[in-house]
Amino acid sequence: LQTGALLAGISRSGITIAAGLLRGLTHEEAVRFSFLLATPIILAAGVYKVPDLLGPLGDGIRGQSLAGAVAAFVAALLAAKFLERWFRTRTLTPFAVYCLLAGAISIARFA
Repeated sequence: LQTGALLAGISRSGITIAAGLLRGLTHEEAVRFSFLLATPIILAAGVYKVPDLLGPLGDGIRGQSLAGAVAAFVAALLAAKFLERWFRTRTLTPFAVYCLLAGAISIARFA
């Protein structure tokens, strides 16, 4: 299901949230489920790229890479909390509109 996000305008988190809702999860549970599903993929990508940072190609960028990883982790936590609160009273409609517009712009620009 998550591989659908390889298409322009399709969001991995949007797909997994929608799938969770279709399976009967509450909005909050679907958001939590979506972000938990991302964890193994993100960790695997990080483990795959760490050797590049430790080898000769990584000289001089280790500090920046660590700062970027910490910033990305904090941003992901904040985004998850925001979405959990958002879905207590709202729907996915604004997110769907954003994805459709982003996909259309990407296709128009890069096709």
